[in-house]
Amino acid sequence: MNTAVAFIIFKRPDTTARVFAAIRAARPPRLYVIADGARPDKPGEPQAVSVTRALTDAVDWDCDVIRLYSDQNLGCRKRVQTGLDAVFAREEEAIILEDDCLPDPSFFPYCEELLARYRKEPRVMHISGDNFLWGRCRTSSSYHFSRSVHVWGWATWRRAWHLYDADMATWGGPLFEQNLLPGFVSEAERTYWLEAFGKIHDNPEKNTSWATIWSYSVRVHDGLCVYPQVNLVENIGFDGEATHTFSMPDFYQPPARPIGPLKHPRTLTVHTRADALNFETAFRYQEPRRLRQLKNWLRIKGGALRRKFIP
Repeated sequence: MNTAVAFIIFKRPDTTARVFAAIRAARPPRLYVIADGARPDKPGEPQAVSVTRALTDAVDWDCDVIRLYSDQNLGCRKRVQTGLDAVFAREEEAIILEDDCLPDPSFFPYCEELLARYRKEPRVMHISGDNFLWGRCRTSSSYHFSRSVHVWGWATWRRAWHLYDADMATWGGPLFEQNLLPGFVSEAERTYWLEAFGKIHDNPEKNTSWATIWSYSVRVHDGLCVYPQVNLVENIGFDGEATHTFSMPDFYQPPARPIGPLKHPRTLTVHTRADALNFETAFRYQEPRRLRQLKNWLRIKGGALRRKFIP
């Protein structure tokens, strides 16, 4: 490998050990370990944080290790943002893994090849290792382009991360009108994401998700995401120790599989059919059935009601 890896950890030694073993096998030349501080009011958390950090001491290959440890608890959103800010202050590009995202070995060369290929293509902002389509919407290429941002194993460039809009300062402005609003594959997707983004914009102090802000940042800058034809990363962290996602239905995540030599698409074109299916599979399933029915009724019958109550 020639690319740096940023490894985001906290207090989960079991999952951290498995993901670190995958990084160790890949032998990156530089490893950034981003760790938040323990919450003193959480019994046992300081010890869990200490044990988790110690696991990354087992670097036995030629590697520069940069430890970005916080003494105080910044929270998931702020810690990831500040950690990646520090990574991209030093690196032009990097591969990012969290402590519960276990990659197939082919994930690393896949990221490296695409980081090099699209290094000077500003519209490509995100390389994902995730695919939740279970073999549906396959193309003749090894990947397609999407507007959906998935972060269970991903890579990006400094030029893209510098567009991370932490305060959502572009909300309602020209980029919002020109790029974000027309960029959805359906009214249902538009409703879902404007509601999610709007909650963060209106109540930033309650937001704990850096990933939703990153998704907003990519969309508002008309960015493209690379979406592999097979799932390359397995999330192994669905339990009570998770920060956001404590459980997941079996249909959601396919097992991780290797990807072979890459065959590249000819154009930078969004696969809208795949994006529509991805929304239904990866996001819309979370809505309660009655809420989906209500939104469907409003889309069909709403008219003025829709314009009033749904952005």
